[in-house]
This record gives sequence, C-alpha cells and structure tokens, in this order.
Amino acid sequence: MTLILTFKALHLFFIIAWFAGIFYLPRLFVYHAETQSPDCDSTFKVMERRLLYFVTPFALLTVISGVVLIVAYGSEWFAASSWLHYKLLLVALLLGYHGWCFKLLADFKHNRNTHSSRFYRVFNELPVLVLLAIILLAVFKPS
Repeated sequence: MTLILTFKALHLFFIIAWFAGIFYLPRLFVYHAETQSPDCDSTFKVMERRLLYFVTPFALLTVISGVVLIVAYGSEWFAASSWLHYKLLLVALLLGYHGWCFKLLADFKHNRNTHSSRFYRVFNELPVLVLLAIILLAVFKPS
C-alpha cells in the first residue's frame, strides 16, 4: 500500500507541475498575440518554447504514473470504476490540448498566428474546466 501511495503522491505532483505550465502558456499566447514589437515577439517565442518543452515531461510522467496506479489497483477495479473511464477521456482531451499548444507554438515561431488575443483568453480557460471535472470525478467517484 505504501508503494501505491507513493505513486499517488508522484501522480499529483506531476499533474500540478504540468498544469502550472498549461495554465501559463496560453496566457503568454495572449500577450504574444497583442504585441507589435519585434523584440517582444522574439522574447515571447523563447519563453513559450522553453515553457512548453519544460512541462511536456510532466505530462508524460502524469500519464505514466496514472497507468502504474491503474495496473497496481488491478483490472477488476479498473473495469468497475466507470468514473475513471470518464476521467481518462478528459485526460485524453487534455493531451490533445497539449498537442494543440505545440501547433500554436509553431504558428507563432513561423509568424503565421491567425488567432486574436481574445481567442487565446478563451483557450486559456479550457484546461481549467477540464481539470475541475477531473477533480470532481476523482473525489466523488460517481458510478
């Protein structure tokens, strides 16, 4: 049981580290979309790239530690935990969101961003709502 608790703690740490970046990166996109200065543009490009590449390992470690927990609890538990299936669907959406951030990063890098700062403000709120749903599922474990 101590090993499971250790992986739970690590899983939570990796989630928090991942989300720190996922919450901040789109905020950088907001400011980047608003800038007209070439100096600021190049600074934002560096900041965005470094942040996304810094938090990506935390996304992977979140997934790995989650899989370890599922395996540790067993296939019967997994089959009976319908709340977890919904949670995994939301995690897949978040991974898609993370991948979309790479596409947006490339658009900024090649000066082909077509989105407004308003788009990025809305884009910034999406992972907040998904995280709230994941937390509610994990805490209440509805059947």
